Amino acid sequence: MKITVGLVAKPSSSWANKTGGWRLGSRPRFLHERCTACDLCALACPDGCIYGEGRKDYHADMDFCKGCGVCARVCPVQDIVMEPEAS
Repeated sequence: MKITVGLVAKPSSSWANKTGGWRLGSRPRFLHERCTACDLCALACPDGCIYGEGRKDYHADMDFCKGCGVCARVCPVQDIVMEPEAS
């Protein structure tokens, strides 16, 4: 058995790579009207960029949000809407 020596990279963080520039043309807007603080938006976000600043006060970090709209689709009370990206 032959063992091939490879390269092992240092661990890193995705926080170093701001990917919001890849956004798909829309961004989430949190209405903060009917939110029940279920946390589904944050759990479903594939980029992990949704955070809460208190009960029922959620936001998306636009440095990382790609505008996929998953958060708006999973919101049971439709308190998140997707809006066109401002030019």
